[in-house]
Amino acid sequence: MRGMDKLRAMQTFVAIVDQGSLSAAARALDSSLPAVVRTLAALETSLDVRLLNRTTRRIALTEEGRTYLDTCRQILSELQEAEARLAARHEAPSGTLVVTAPVLFGQLHVAPALYRFLRAYPAVKCRLLLNDRVVNLWEEGIDVGIRISPLDDSTLVAQSLGAIRRVVVASPACLAEQGEVTHPHDLAGKNCIRSHGGGFGQWRFWEGGREFVVPVDGNLEVSHGLTAIDACLGGMGYGCFLSYQVAAPMADGRLVRVLKDYEGPARPVNIVYPHARLLPSRTRVFVEWMKRELRDVSMR
Repeated sequence: MRGMDKLRAMQTFVAIVDQGSLSAAARALDSSLPAVVRTLAALETSLDVRLLNRTTRRIALTEEGRTYLDTCRQILSELQEAEARLAARHEAPSGTLVVTAPVLFGQLHVAPALYRFLRAYPAVKCRLLLNDRVVNLWEEGIDVGIRISPLDDSTLVAQSLGAIRRVVVASPACLAEQGEVTHPHDLAGKNCIRSHGGGFGQWRFWEGGREFVVPVDGNLEVSHGLTAIDACLGGMGYGCFLSYQVAAPMADGRLVRVLKDYEGPARPVNIVYPHARLLPSRTRVFVEWMKRELRDVSMR
């Protein structure tokens, strides 16, 4: 029995079992009873095994038939999914996409990339949820999340966007006024801008493979990262931020990175989404879009 004939025979066999009789299967397949009988007989002959015990009133699976039925269902299901995936590639993404990201990363990088995505795919609508807690994508109906942490949830698929570090920076004016530092302990007596994201009065460093904490102080304490960055740009003092938060001012020289040899290990940045054998085209296209858009931003 040839390949396509074998697939049609599998479909017929599954239909017979699901419908409960050969005549019902013939109606479901829009075929004739003799054609269904011939197909089943040819399948059993090609396998050299009896799949069904049948009388005029009922059918019953043999032991071999039960085993073969499971195999047929799996093969036909995978074939259907493969065809659906190919069809989805030709469909323009549409529908509603729900995305979550940390507040500052979302403001600085995710939102601008999302605006460009929506201009490219106008049939997609998006809800962007920015918060700094780790949300449960399944429970809260979220399609895609950006995570700055190792992935603990095995029910999610993670694709890497890069990695970030916590960095200490200062403006050229601050360095000229307060003097440069070569070791974290040199921060004692320096004006340090303390912020929620930076650890307030304790900044963490690494030396010789071990972490240590340095207490810092200054005349400004803020609860929001962007305000702390603005203060740092204005020459108020040293600041401690995640590298993506100050990537642009470091690149153009408005902020100078110091104490690089004492920075801690890199932290992964992932785009995550729930396991699914067939992703909606809007989710699949969005994930690939964000991988391209955010590929280099985290390590600048």
